Amino acid sequence: MPTVSVKRDLLYQALGRTYTDEEFDELCFEFGLELDEITSEREILSKEKGDAKVDGASDIILFKIDVPANRYDLLCLEGLVRGLQVFKERIDAPRYKRITPADSQLQRLFITEETAAVRPFAVAAVLRNITFTQERYENFIDLQEKLHQNICRRRTLVAIGTHDLDTITGPFIFTAKPPSSIRFKPLNQSKEYTAPELMELYRTDSHLKHFLHIIEDKPVYPVIYDSNGVLLSMPPIINGDHTKINLNTRNVFIECTATDHTKAKIVLDIMVTMFSEYCSEPFTVEAAEVIYPDGKTYFYPELAYRKETLAAENINRKIGIRETPDKLAKLLTRMCLKSHVMEDGKQLEIEIPPTRADIIHACDIVEDAAVAFGYNNIQMTIPKTYTIANQFSLNKLTELLRQDLAAAGFTEALTFALCSVDDIADKLGIPVSATNAAHISNPKTAEFQVARTTLLPGLLKTIAANRKMPLPLKLFEISDVVTKDNCTDVGTRNHRHLCAVYYNKNPGFEVIHGLLDRVMQLLAVSAGTEKGYRIKAAEDPAFFPGRCAEILTDGKTIGKLGVLHPDVITKFDLTLPCSALEINIEPFL
Repeated sequence: MPTVSVKRDLLYQALGRTYTDEEFDELCFEFGLELDEITSEREILSKEKGDAKVDGASDIILFKIDVPANRYDLLCLEGLVRGLQVFKERIDAPRYKRITPADSQLQRLFITEETAAVRPFAVAAVLRNITFTQERYENFIDLQEKLHQNICRRRTLVAIGTHDLDTITGPFIFTAKPPSSIRFKPLNQSKEYTAPELMELYRTDSHLKHFLHIIEDKPVYPVIYDSNGVLLSMPPIINGDHTKINLNTRNVFIECTATDHTKAKIVLDIMVTMFSEYCSEPFTVEAAEVIYPDGKTYFYPELAYRKETLAAENINRKIGIRETPDKLAKLLTRMCLKSHVMEDGKQLEIEIPPTRADIIHACDIVEDAAVAFGYNNIQMTIPKTYTIANQFSLNKLTELLRQDLAAAGFTEALTFALCSVDDIADKLGIPVSATNAAHISNPKTAEFQVARTTLLPGLLKTIAANRKMPLPLKLFEISDVVTKDNCTDVGTRNHRHLCAVYYNKNPGFEVIHGLLDRVMQLLAVSAGTEKGYRIKAAEDPAFFPGRCAEILTDGKTIGKLGVLHPDVITKFDLTLPCSALEINIEPFL
């Protein structure tokens, strides 16, 4: 969940009253938020960097508030205050309005076809006659950062640029050029740089270096120019210094370039609705015209209101309450979802404002009604279906075996369910095609390419990481392995395996064999009988020839044990002999 830091005194001033810490914590809970921490800049620096670094830090009290990840309208002080004030019925939810100026004053953004290779979409708007204070300016910048980290997915989907409109002249052109042909003075720098020079400059920048990968391998970089050739920005990296916003800025041009058109429209709506409050005509936004390469034109921001219809009985049933349609309409209105009862007296018509992009389904509306009603006010009832919980039998068997294997002198390990292809194939001497493994379609690292089909590699890697520990090393694990199975709805099936490994100066096959006998004794499976278990000589590339056996019970193979092949031991960076046992425990349920 995103965390929003707000100054306590500014928050109370905007709310029009003060609260004790406990009262504000309760207010946040009622509104579906959580007051995570009460701190100050000095305390934060002291925790992160030590007392020596706190000189000059502020003692102003900060509230750190956890906000749901999809509530973009609550990521700044303005939206948070507005939401709380409407919730407490002190103000009505504002009505956001888009104004289209005369043709001579309309700002236009032309998109060229070159942008298709990098960032094909763009939207824009103007905040006219806005008044900034230091606090408002800081909130304006902070909201951009919050959106970049959240819905913009670290600028990969959307990048926001804000510019002092009075320093530039439209129409604007959004194009893409070879890096060597781009030259401008970036934000807060004293001289001009080419795009390649900028990439090198920001490679060591703690903030901007995380965004370079988005375009650095592209043949062209996206750029926005005004009609005089002044470069506004090189998204998603940096704005130009020429259009830098300050406290004296009166007109702000906002552009969002994107790879996701829908996300760009949401981000622009949030930016302008949050700060249009400070325009000379509050909650009004000046439209901009965007012209695409195919000649199609669009006006942004959309600031679209839409209406949904929902039965009051449906809301009551899903929450577990009994409220009248009028009361439910009032509850939803408190959540900035203006609602009224329709003529039939049973249906509610709910208006979704442009700030609530999180309202996608009827369940989202029901959830807001539940928040406004108060979860603590919902009467607890005994379910009509009477059931008694019981431990899953496979997990119960697993827990019992864990305790007794530990009592037998083995140490439990817990390894990753994902591993590399080499771990389950090449290192064990098995072809990849024979593993029947479920592959990850887009693995982040070479270490996590497939779901494990055996527990053995994980234990061997654990031993390799603990080779300096006193010998012998005796490890076990009881966990799931995954294999492909076309008969299941997900195409794979889990199997609960038990694996044990003995690592010492001698193979210790008798130790592993003894552990197998102990496990079978615990499972009440006798040796040598028709329904019991027995071992039979077998061959497996992972085991030393002549030192491998299949474990059979009731005539079916459930696993193998033996002395590992020297090649396997070497490939896992081990130097001493090793014996291993692995069985499927599901047949014993």
